[in-house]
Amino acid sequence: MFLFDGPAQARITILLAHGAGAPMDSPAMTAAARTLAGAGFRVARFEFDYMAGRRTGTGRVPPPRAEKLNPQYAAAVDALGAKGPLIIGGKSMGGRVASMVADELLAARRISGLLCLGYPFHPPGKPDQPRTGHLAELQTPTLIVQGTRDDFGSREEVSGYKLSPRIDILWLVDGNHDLIPRKSLSGYSAADHLKAMAEAVSAWAERVTMQGD
Repeated sequence: MFLFDGPAQARITILLAHGAGAPMDSPAMTAAARTLAGAGFRVARFEFDYMAGRRTGTGRVPPPRAEKLNPQYAAAVDALGAKGPLIIGGKSMGGRVASMVADELLAARRISGLLCLGYPFHPPGKPDQPRTGHLAELQTPTLIVQGTRDDFGSREEVSGYKLSPRIDILWLVDGNHDLIPRKSLSGYSAADHLKAMAEAVSAWAERVTMQGD
């Protein structure tokens, strides 16, 4: 059920779900997981049923509405059974689903924080259709890592949304929805942004997990 990276004895575990259209072993997910593992986290990736079914079925099953996946995310937390501090999150839709179950899990003292990599603030090209209603009152300590030119929420667009003060955002210059910049224009490489992401996650996770203790 899970794809693991990082030391088994790590103090902090990060559980990540995939985006709507790409599996847990996509290049973007793999790069993020391995970078976080290199920073000392135990990273577990999992797939929602519709995506796992694509590996064995004959058809391409479309993703259901994000909220329909909430029980599957909660079930993944149960199945993982992390012993130490747990941070949940994911890539794009995976992070959105995690954000919808986070507060209940936080209240039950089962998680310490929420990590979203490229949050889908709105459908591409439709900033007037935000997916942020629940984020205004979110109680879970949250870090969103977002590219400034993300089609699902650029820096300019997101600045107009009401977000909980519990949410921190790391903006990566010229990053797209996979956090990848155009080096010739920005001066940054994908490796630069992954390194910055891991450093920010390390500092943030240490803070929020110590608060939980």
